[in-house]
Amino acid sequence: MNLRPAVPGDAMGVARVHVRAWQVAYHGLMHADYLAALRPEERARRYNFASADPTQPQTVVAVEADAILGFATTAPARDADAAGQGELCALYVEPGLWGRGVGRALASAAGSNLYGLGFRQAMLWVVAGNARAQQFYRADGWTPDGQRRAQQIWNVTVDTVRYSRALIS
Repeated sequence: MNLRPAVPGDAMGVARVHVRAWQVAYHGLMHADYLAALRPEERARRYNFASADPTQPQTVVAVEADAILGFATTAPARDADAAGQGELCALYVEPGLWGRGVGRALASAAGSNLYGLGFRQAMLWVVAGNARAQQFYRADGWTPDGQRRAQQIWNVTVDTVRYSRALIS
C-alpha cells in the first residue's frame, strides 16, 4: 500500500470508496433509500484535488495497484471555537478492507500533514451512533470534547459528535 496526495484523476476512485463506505457505515443510521441512491459520479464532481493551497482541504489516498483503498481529507478547522486547529474532515476506507490497517495509516498521514502545516491540535466530527468509527478514533487518541450538533452533509441532516486530540510529530 502506498500513501500519496490525491490528484484530479483520483476523483472517481475516491468517490466510489466514499459512497460504499457511507452505504455500509451508515446503514441503520440514515434512511436506506437515501443511501442506496448515492452515486459516485455525483460525488466525484465535488472534489478539487488540484489545489495546493494549504488553507483548502487536502486529501491523501491509500493506493494499491492503482486502486484507491481509502482516503483522508484535512483542512484548517472550520468551527469558530476551534480557530488555530486542524480538522480531519473525512476518513473513509473501502469497507472490505476495514480492520486491515488502511485507516490507521491514513489517520497517521492526516495527522502528520496537519502537524506539518503548524497545527498542534485537531478536531473531527463523527456521526452519532457510528460505534465503529467512535471506537477507531478513541483507539487513535481522539476524545469527545462535549460538542454535538446537527449538520447537513450530502443533503441529509445528521447528529454529530466532535472529537479532538493533540497532534505530535
